[in-house]
Amino acid sequence: MKNIIVTGCGGQLGIAINRLLGNDPSYHLINTDIAASPFVCVDRTLDITNVGEVLAFVREIRPFAIINCAAYTAVDAAEKNVDLCCRINAIGPRNLAIAASDTGARLIHISTDYVFPGTSKEPLNEFAPTGPVSIYGSTKLAGENFVREFCRRYFIIRTAWLYGEGKNFVRTMLKLAETHDTLTVVNDQFGSPTSARELAEAIRVLLPTDNYGLFHGTCEGMTCWSDFAAEIMKKAGKTTRIVPVTTEEYMALNPGAAPRPAYSILDNYMLRLTTDHVFADWHEALDLYMKESGCAR
Repeated sequence: MKNIIVTGCGGQLGIAINRLLGNDPSYHLINTDIAASPFVCVDRTLDITNVGEVLAFVREIRPFAIINCAAYTAVDAAEKNVDLCCRINAIGPRNLAIAASDTGARLIHISTDYVFPGTSKEPLNEFAPTGPVSIYGSTKLAGENFVREFCRRYFIIRTAWLYGEGKNFVRTMLKLAETHDTLTVVNDQFGSPTSARELAEAIRVLLPTDNYGLFHGTCEGMTCWSDFAAEIMKKAGKTTRIVPVTTEEYMALNPGAAPRPAYSILDNYMLRLTTDHVFADWHEALDLYMKESGCAR
């Protein structure tokens, strides 16, 4: 049985990984986070921003792999909390990469579409030039670069519009629908809503291989936020009306909001070239998620 350290185990992806791999006889998950979780048993608290703590822990466990699900994802707050965001999104992955290299472990690191500027007009593959426009995106790109620099056996997987167990866009929309007849949602930002379950499945496929490198991992298809919200309402049987607004209109109402990429369609090019794995269409993945969550009509 191979030890796998999961950082940020109480987040959406960490929970999905536990549900997928928790009963796999090939692996023994050691769950870590900075606090307790109502969804996953946290075996150890671990501050990934402390290199000494990370090295000592990884040397003790001698894992086959480290799956880094930990991240600072409060995009707007990141603009004011630059140092904290950098410590978690850049220094944390650096420390894990150093520890993985030291012990011979492989590192699976999760990144984001926010490393791109969002100005493309066609799907972005792994060779597209980066250019983040926010602190969150900049720190995530720095984390990627540290992983490349300090670790040889790594999988970097960029994903987008992730939802799973816990706080996410799907649950936020459904919560707001309980008290609102209409909701205004941006209609000129495009992406691929991605189920944490689907991303965990891709990780399961890559995990035992030596197929190292950079991958994009999102559900197939594309939509905008307002159409995504409308689909959620439809599947939940809600009558709340979605009112589309432009990013400019949204920013005028929310002047403290960080810039978002207008176009976040990722092309899972390297997965297609090097594996047989295909993500589900985003409609199908959302349907399954809502049924399993008890949110569907």
